[in-house]
Parts: sequence; structure tokens; C-alpha cells
Amino acid sequence: MKGSQFYLLVLAVIVSMVLTACGGSETSSDESGTADSAGEEEVYVLQAGHSLPDDHPYELAFLQMAENVEERTDGRVIIETFPNSQIGAERELTEGLTFGTVDLVVSSTAPVTNFVPELGVLDLPFLFNDRDSAVAVLEGEIGDRLFSSLEAEGIVPLSWAENGFRHITNSLHPIEEPADLDGLSIRTQENDIHLAAFEELGARPSPMAWTEALTALQQGVVDGQENPAIVADQFNLYDSNQEYMTLTNHVYSVAIYMMSQETYDQLPEDLRDIVVEEGQNIGAYQRDLIIEMEQESLDTLREQGMQILEDVDVEPFREGISSVYDSFEYQELLNEILEAQ
Repeated sequence: MKGSQFYLLVLAVIVSMVLTACGGSETSSDESGTADSAGEEEVYVLQAGHSLPDDHPYELAFLQMAENVEERTDGRVIIETFPNSQIGAERELTEGLTFGTVDLVVSSTAPVTNFVPELGVLDLPFLFNDRDSAVAVLEGEIGDRLFSSLEAEGIVPLSWAENGFRHITNSLHPIEEPADLDGLSIRTQENDIHLAAFEELGARPSPMAWTEALTALQQGVVDGQENPAIVADQFNLYDSNQEYMTLTNHVYSVAIYMMSQETYDQLPEDLRDIVVEEGQNIGAYQRDLIIEMEQESLDTLREQGMQILEDVDVEPFREGISSVYDSFEYQELLNEILEAQ
């Protein structure tokens, strides 16, 4: 009998210990289901990606946004930046927004047209008279409508940015007139409008991601490329056989700061409002940085021996791509932009 009592006593102690252990494992959860045993507020870490270097205004503006967001949310939202295509090239990053696999992206509009074709209007060469005209259109009613098109694809547009005006560089000779482009193999973005425009001008466009383009230029697979001066500078294109640059200003390279709709939906409303507000602010900040750095880049390219042709008559180039305007699908939108300037 005494043995049975001892057995029951031991059993009672074991049961008591198990119940105590179970009680100590209770945790609280936030909306996303992430456990927080200390009862502290959830910290949200957002990934922000783009394809350009860590000293480009794309990145500098993201860093400014990250600083402001962290301060205003008391550290509850942390933005980690990934320049240089570390988590994907522009098209992959934009696609990631629609899937919710990346949180924040800044990209030129060319790859985004794969998801919102109306944005292709911004890639038409010689669309804007100047930078001021472009900004006025984008910050107005037309720009608002284009942003609405993004929202339908699971992308929350934050602000309009830019990568400067695009120019042509190559390894063969100066480009002074359209005839100088005859037979020139030139890397372009993966964008049908850019392809069509350069084909009309007699070049042989070769679309590829920028990470591939650098190798192609270095190995002589393509003769040239087209990009803003700041890109030619930051990627040292003078070391990639690019001896000549013509300041054609053929495309005002519009960019967009964007957020994934899935990320937007997962953030608590108070944090979401702060992230969006700061994202809306950095577009203008980033454009100012581009203007400041653009001339510095041209000076650097000259110092490195690149021959830069400034006084070029762009009218023959404009006339040479008139058929691209005529075949553009969204004629009403195109005419609105032309008439608004």
C-alpha cells in the first residue's frame, strides 16, 4: 500500500511539472502571426531593391527614406537597401512587387511597361520638351492616372523619380546624325519602344539586362549603349570601350518608387501611412540629386578621355522615329502629353 501511495505521489509531481511548463510557453502574436513572447511591438523589416550602384541617387534617396521611416516609427519599420541588382534586375524586382516577394523598388519605367503597357508612352524618344515639362506632366492629372494603372497590378506607386536624360555612347565613332547609327549594335533596355526607335534609326538594338550589358560592352559583343551620363560615369564605361558620347537627350528616363500591395496590406495602418508618406517625398529629393550629380558625371567622363559631343541637332533623329509615334497604341494619352507642354 505504501508503494502505491509513493507511486501516486511521484505521478502527481510529474503532472504538475508538465502543466507548469505548458503554462510558461504561452505567447502573444501580432496580426501576421509572428510570435512575440515579450509582448513587444512587432518590428517590420522591408527590403528595397534597385539595379544601380550604392552611390547613385536611387540608393541615396532610399537611404534617406529608411532613416526617416525608422525615426518616425520609433524603430518599428526598418528598410534594408539592396543596390546593384543584388536581389534582382529591374524587371525581376517589379515582378517581385506583384508577387509580394520584394517590398520596395525603384525602377526606370521601361521594364514596368511589361506589366502596365500604358507607361510605354514615357519611353517615346523626344516626348518631353525639357525636365520641367516632364515633371509638370508627371506630377499632374496625367501622372495620377498612370499611377492608378499600377495599382491594378498589385503595385502601390509612391513617387515619380528620374535617372536623367539618356544619351548614346559607342566604341566606333562620334554620332552626329542618324546615318552614324547605321549598323551600330547597341544595347537597349528590354522595351519594345526603344527597340523600334533604334531600328528606325538604322541601328541594331540588342535588348538585355544591365548586368549582362556590362560584359557585352567589355567583350565587344555590342558597340554601344544608351543611358544617362551618371550611369556611364558610375559604371566606368570609358573602361568598357565606350570612347564617344553624344548628348542626344533622346529619352527623359522616368523612374518610379513603388511598394508591393501585399506589403502595404500587412503593415498596421499607422506604420503604413508613414512609409507611404516618406515614399511620396523622396521622388523630388532624388530628382534634385540627379541634377546635382549629372554635370559632375560629364566632367568626370571628359577627364577620363571620353569624347563628348554636345551641340547635336536632334531634329533629324526626332523625324527618323516618327513612325514609332504613329504606331503607338495609346494615341489619346500621347496627344494629351504633347498638348500639355
